Amino acid sequence: MAEPADIGAVLVALQHGDSFFPGGAVSFSWGLEALRADDRVGDAATLGRFIEGQLRLRWASSDRAALTAAYRNADDLDAVAEVDRKVEVLSLAREQREGSRLAGAALLNAHDRLGTPGANAYRRRVIAGDAPGHLPVVQGLVWRGAGLTLDIATATAAHVLCVGFIGVAVRLGFVGAADGQRLLRDLRAVVVVVLEEPAPTPDEMHAFAPATDIAMMRHETQVTRLFAN
Repeated sequence: MAEPADIGAVLVALQHGDSFFPGGAVSFSWGLEALRADDRVGDAATLGRFIEGQLRLRWASSDRAALTAAYRNADDLDAVAEVDRKVEVLSLAREQREGSRLAGAALLNAHDRLGTPGANAYRRRVIAGDAPGHLPVVQGLVWRGAGLTLDIATATAAHVLCVGFIGVAVRLGFVGAADGQRLLRDLRAVVVVVLEEPAPTPDEMHAFAPATDIAMMRHETQVTRLFAN
């Protein structure tokens, strides 16, 4: 028989993983809008392969490492800022850097208003220019302050990533709501496999998604676009 769930922890994860939470990420397509315009992604099947690639080749090897390090070092903001600066260096596309900073700032601001431990102190550092405030770093910091375990925090981040991409596809009109939910269900198996592997250390952070990087760079010059990045 399965162990009973910690209902309180589940409710906290549902709150912070909900797209209704004012984290600011809904303004960004992370390259998907440009890939759609190039007809590289155009239905549920190609979207699923794209998201799986992002999970395995960017999120698992880079964002997850940053989130994990920030979570574990939440009591040492100098160490958190050092991880943050590594994310900045590894973010090749300008739109990726700026989008991650803006989304991180929105999430940090929301948690500052909620009184989440650590949010105000780190937000002051970001405002002062002492840290970039990238999204995965902020996720690790504030979700620890909110009481999520590290396992739940990383699972929530992976879920938020998948929901974000599917939401972009629905808003762009090439995937319907029902197909999006089926895709989210199917991607759970990928997330589980990814999370079974140990998280990389900050020194091991890397990402290899050149088509997405190029798409974000090209997105900067698109005349008509729905998303900020």
